Amino acid sequence: MSRILFAALAASLTLTTATVAADAPGVTATEIKVGATFPFSGPASALGNAGKGLIAYVNQINDRGGINGRKINLITYDDAYSPPKAVEHTRKLIESDEVAFMFGQLGTPSNSATNKYLTGKKIPSAFITTGATKFTDSKEYPLTTTSLPSYDTEGKVYAKYFRAELPNAKVGILYQNDDFGKDFLNAMKASYKDEAATKLVAIPYEVADPTVDSQVVNLKASAPDAFLFAGTPKFAAQALRKMNEMGWKPLTVVNFVGASIGATFVPVGLDKVVGVVTAGFQKEPTDPKWKDDQGVKDFIAFAQKYLPGADLADQNYMFGYQQGMILEQLIKQSGNDLSRENILKQSKSIKDLTLPTALPGIKVNTSETVNQAYTQLQLQKWNGKSWDQFGSVLKAD
Repeated sequence: MSRILFAALAASLTLTTATVAADAPGVTATEIKVGATFPFSGPASALGNAGKGLIAYVNQINDRGGINGRKINLITYDDAYSPPKAVEHTRKLIESDEVAFMFGQLGTPSNSATNKYLTGKKIPSAFITTGATKFTDSKEYPLTTTSLPSYDTEGKVYAKYFRAELPNAKVGILYQNDDFGKDFLNAMKASYKDEAATKLVAIPYEVADPTVDSQVVNLKASAPDAFLFAGTPKFAAQALRKMNEMGWKPLTVVNFVGASIGATFVPVGLDKVVGVVTAGFQKEPTDPKWKDDQGVKDFIAFAQKYLPGADLADQNYMFGYQQGMILEQLIKQSGNDLSRENILKQSKSIKDLTLPTALPGIKVNTSETVNQAYTQLQLQKWNGKSWDQFGSVLKAD
């Protein structure tokens, strides 16, 4: 084959590959459009900082020149934790903005409201920010991967902890009255089995409620020795503040989403929540134990440049940062085939991805049957200044 013919053939193949990539929805030779909705306002606005962390990480990727020559055009909208707004904005992202796929959209109510539409349009929902147990069913949700351990797994971990620490305790449960909170309640009931009726006292709250003070008062009146909060930071802070005012100090567990140092503990008082337990999977950047950790040092330098003024005690920023790393890995793995079919395939083909800001032993693995980024958790207790990890890394199985 002559050099001229070979060069022409190589150029043709390059052009064909670029054309295939450019023909994929939301993809050109220089960019890929990705969509997401976050509660930047509303009752769960503290969680919107995860979206800000993701946006900042994408800005860093683009400043480095993008991935495989393409920059990421991350288009986000504020759904205010409102399912109708989430549906409206999601339709806009697909039909007007023409994004290639959805990534990291946050909230059980929002994802529940938009999933049917996205499934009908055959749009991948990659690493959505919810641990709702239903989304872990890969047969029922074939286009979905999640970026939080399932609430069922987390709830069962807490039940095991309560039973080990206080075998005969009555447990008061304050939960958000939707799929999010009910997953924790159902996990506790499943763990306590026949004893659930006598050992568990559960009271719901609505995201539209101004406070949860009355629910906390009623739970205390039932005299439980242990307390589980399952909800978002705003209401977690209210519950812990009211408990402190009443002098009620049961063995207390707050779910991972609610256990933000900056958004939950600081408003209550760091010294007033000593002993609170949660399960986590990422390092705390303000914790002295990680001061020489390269992953944490890199995150702090990143935040100083791309998130100026951000409260690094708010775990949502680091979570968004980790989401950015997963997005980066997903696009890298997809190579030049950025079709929705390959994005979906690669989202379920993440193997032993170790993020530098994840707790030791925590890895991201997905497959056709496992669509959760994280299936491991580490119990940790607040000492007034930082988290003390204890026990071994726990797996979903």
